[in-house]
Amino acid sequence: MVAERAAWEQCSVVRVVPPVEPRKLAKVPFVELADGRLQGVVSSGSDVARVYVSSITAGTHTYDCSTNNNRPCGALHGSPCKHLHALAGEAVLQYGLDRVARYLRVEVPEGGRLMSCLNGAPERTPAAVVFSRFLRHLAYLEVPDSTDPLAELHWFPAMGAVR
Repeated sequence: MVAERAAWEQCSVVRVVPPVEPRKLAKVPFVELADGRLQGVVSSGSDVARVYVSSITAGTHTYDCSTNNNRPCGALHGSPCKHLHALAGEAVLQYGLDRVARYLRVEVPEGGRLMSCLNGAPERTPAAVVFSRFLRHLAYLEVPDSTDPLAELHWFPAMGAVR
């Protein structure tokens, strides 16, 4: 019976998918396809202490961009700002154009650009959830390498414990 199970069912470790192409994390340190959106954190071009939380909703292609404390992006006036363009560009590098387009439910013609195929409008979305996930992501980067379990992940079964 155990031999019939897929390898991922036998352990609690998720394989990390490497990026399709190398990314520069300084401009877009966090990008994910989650909660029905392409979302992430984009650094400000003018203030090193400021970041923007940007998102594009799958299907409707509505978009939002605001600072981590929910102040709207000043360049978001009826069309996507440079932060949204940077987010989409890094998502394509991380996941590949086909996967991002499929997730957002948009058809991108051969040689086309993702952002030019989106037809949504601005719609406010809360930045706190995405920013919180980004901070949690950063915290895990600071954890030293170890095979010991992490307290906040104690509910995952140990490798090989579930059969």
